[in-house]
Amino acid sequence: MTMAAAADLATETALAIRSVLIVDDHPLYCDALASTMQSIFHTRRIRTADTLESAMQHLKSRYSPDLVLLDLNLPDVAGLSGFLKIKKKAPEVPVIVISAVSGDGVVEQVMAAGAAGFIPKETGRESFRAALLQVCDGKTYVPPGYEDCRDSQRVDSSSEDIARRISELSHQQNRILALICKGKPNKLIAYEMQLAEATVKAHITALLRRLGARNRTQAAMMVREVSIRQNLQ
Repeated sequence: MTMAAAADLATETALAIRSVLIVDDHPLYCDALASTMQSIFHTRRIRTADTLESAMQHLKSRYSPDLVLLDLNLPDVAGLSGFLKIKKKAPEVPVIVISAVSGDGVVEQVMAAGAAGFIPKETGRESFRAALLQVCDGKTYVPPGYEDCRDSQRVDSSSEDIARRISELSHQQNRILALICKGKPNKLIAYEMQLAEATVKAHITALLRRLGARNRTQAAMMVREVSIRQNLQ
């Protein structure tokens, strides 16, 4: 066997991940991860869960995967609670967090809690492959450009500033913001709160201005990141 062939064989062996548990509440993304694991890492035993509860049921059935791919934003968890419960149940299994919320502060807290890696959801196929290869080699993975939050005062003050702005919203604005975070359109918000749609729009304009957010999506992301950081502490 040539040295090149031996290197290829070693790479194939390193890339073999026999079983994985994918925990994500977005069906298409979950299917894409499963397909990627099959094609790149030759994974044959793949289980999926769309809630923490169903993930825990898998782990309680004596199933011990080689790896867990976990989305932080599940419908039945807040912050790192899902991650911590999975690590408590399966402490020897490496858990890689995959999330759309990828600020340095969130990455820092996730890694400090014992994650094997953090992969932003926008990561491409080759970068995903490199990340898992690094974890399989016993190392940890963080996204390129991640800066260790040594300047904690800067991060905390930013988080505290957003939390302060949210606390200064009126009761009605807070209720509307909570419904925005659930993905409710203006018409449903107006129906649930028994308000005119024009009134809802006015409240949204005011709360976006107070939060310093450009749109509803950015406002929801700000709330989610602050919530994750507060639950991590």
